[in-house]
Amino acid sequence: MKKGFVDDIEKLTEENTDFRRVLYTGENLQLVLMSIEPGDEIGAEVHLDIDQFFRIEAGEGEVSIDGVVHKVKADDGIVVPAGALHNVVSTGKEPLKLYTIYGPPEHVDGTVHKTCAEASTAHEHFDGETTE
Repeated sequence: MKKGFVDDIEKLTEENTDFRRVLYTGENLQLVLMSIEPGDEIGAEVHLDIDQFFRIEAGEGEVSIDGVVHKVKADDGIVVPAGALHNVVSTGKEPLKLYTIYGPPEHVDGTVHKTCAEASTAHEHFDGETTE
């Protein structure tokens, strides 16, 4: 019997201090918390076969999708389609707090990167192992 994931996602996101923290990995979706320090960014990337959803809970930033830059803030939702070059930059005075959903999963289940620098040196990708 599978349990899935049920929790206060807003509270978890706002309390998260890790650059990246994988909360749950299913066969088709993955839930990840992110906290991006002011001036830091995810880094320009393309997921050829992954659609990605972002929900901003706190802070201010910019999201670029195929060269179009959007200012983002708390309560904004963003969808990045597979194949689009994208980046997320924290532009405010406080960390940009968000959660993201990858479909299908991108990271190894349970991954935690404390900082942006740590994440940039990691080259792990989803290995097929789910949370349950």
